[in-house]
Amino acid sequence: MAQRTSAPEELRRIRTVGTVFSYFAGVVVVLVAGTAILNELGISVAPILATAGVAGLAIGFGAQSLVKDYFTGFVLLVEDQISAGDVVEILGQTGEVEEVTLRYVRLRDGDGYVHFIPNGEIKSVVNRTRGHAYATIDAAIQGHEYVEPACAAMREIAADLRKDETYASKILADVEIFGVERWELWGVGVRCRLKVLPFERDSVRREFTRRLIAEFDRRQIKSP
Repeated sequence: MAQRTSAPEELRRIRTVGTVFSYFAGVVVVLVAGTAILNELGISVAPILATAGVAGLAIGFGAQSLVKDYFTGFVLLVEDQISAGDVVEILGQTGEVEEVTLRYVRLRDGDGYVHFIPNGEIKSVVNRTRGHAYATIDAAIQGHEYVEPACAAMREIAADLRKDETYASKILADVEIFGVERWELWGVGVRCRLKVLPFERDSVRREFTRRLIAEFDRRQIKSP
């Protein structure tokens, strides 16, 4: 399957699902092999299987949360909500998904801490790296007379970035100018945004802001 696609998201999903199926296949092989070995040794497996069935029923009642974890993990994988390599927010924790199993999601946050989140506890998932993202830039100016020059500066910076070899492939559409977003005692807030590749949101936003500061200075647009 990996040889038939080159899409990064598909490759991550294939690796994630492959890991889970390898784990599941390992469990099945061990059970079947164990049963075959006992049978070769002349030990009847029928009483063992009957006992295992009763024990499994009792364990099932006592380990409902574990069953819930496995069921939710299976749904997460089938619906492709999370894949290894995604940046997600789960239960208030944000970070990169390092591993997805039927039991838990392993998440590493921006400080390098690792979080193991049981699948059964997951109620909602915010996936920040699917398809595209938006780099939103807010600029503060001193008064209303600078609104149009500020918007013109934003358009010019966006056009330059789309021509830049480093950033052209990261930006997916022309800039959207929202105009005045806030009107406060300190001045006026102007906002725009760029549609970008998911993993490039911060790098594009930082470069846009850096260039915008210089352009404001060149146009003598005063900040508060």
